[in-house]
Amino acid sequence: MKTTLFTGSALALATVLALTACGGSAQSSPEATSATCPNGEIKFGIEPYEDPAKLKPAYDVLAAALANKLECPVSVQVVEDYAAEVLAMRNGKLDLGQFGPLGYVFADAKAGAEPLVSFGTAEKELSSYTAGIWVPKDSTIQAIGDLKGKSLALGSVGSTSGDVLPRFGLREAGIADADITMDYTGGHPEALLALTNGKVDAAQINSQTLATAIAAGTFTKDDFRQVWTSEPIPNDPITVRGDAAPEFKAAVKDAFLSLDPADVAKVGEFLDVTPPGPLLEVTKDNYTPLFELAETMGLTEKDL
Repeated sequence: MKTTLFTGSALALATVLALTACGGSAQSSPEATSATCPNGEIKFGIEPYEDPAKLKPAYDVLAAALANKLECPVSVQVVEDYAAEVLAMRNGKLDLGQFGPLGYVFADAKAGAEPLVSFGTAEKELSSYTAGIWVPKDSTIQAIGDLKGKSLALGSVGSTSGDVLPRFGLREAGIADADITMDYTGGHPEALLALTNGKVDAAQINSQTLATAIAAGTFTKDDFRQVWTSEPIPNDPITVRGDAAPEFKAAVKDAFLSLDPADVAKVGEFLDVTPPGPLLEVTKDNYTPLFELAETMGLTEKDL
């Protein structure tokens, strides 16, 4: 059965291709190479979907558990932007990478990235999230179609929920790019902050950022209204470089699947997976709606 999740029209994705490594490695076994440690260290790239200073400690916990399973140091690198992660994997600078759903589509095409696992719920079901657009509670904006002539804070260029889906929602409502002022703030938290500080009429806030902000006390839900939401989006896949040895791919997948939910709990909090469950196996088929989206929109390598 064909899966349809998103509809809309074209978007432009532009970004600077650069990799920023943010921190060291999880300590583990000797540097001797093996099937589970072919280069003496495993490089694990993370997309910048939250403040890197907050992401790094959470992923260090996951990396330490993975390093222990594989008897190989795991270095966590928070990349500069979504396209930079794709380029880094294509150039052999990353062995593993967690991509946003749409980012994975391009990572598949450009870097041969192969999905291994994603984040499960306590009921051992694959988790998902939604994109959303929010306005102040006293705003005259009642629906997405009312955003014509208004300003909208977006996250980062190329973000599934912080850029692509809100723009698709606008197009579906008959609002062209020229009909609205789009403010790219640089990330999900920054878009939320632009709204709470009164800098824009509306902002994209996905369900993950919403949960994190409410828990941190930086967003009071009763002061705002959601005027649009997307269909559920399958959560980020953790992928392996396509040209890695089959033995390494199998070992990494087995290690991820055997991690205790507590090992990924801190990461799960950022992805609104609470209470946390185990990592669960995924394949390319789980992300079919995103591939259909890219095909429908005619997106190519130039769109990165």
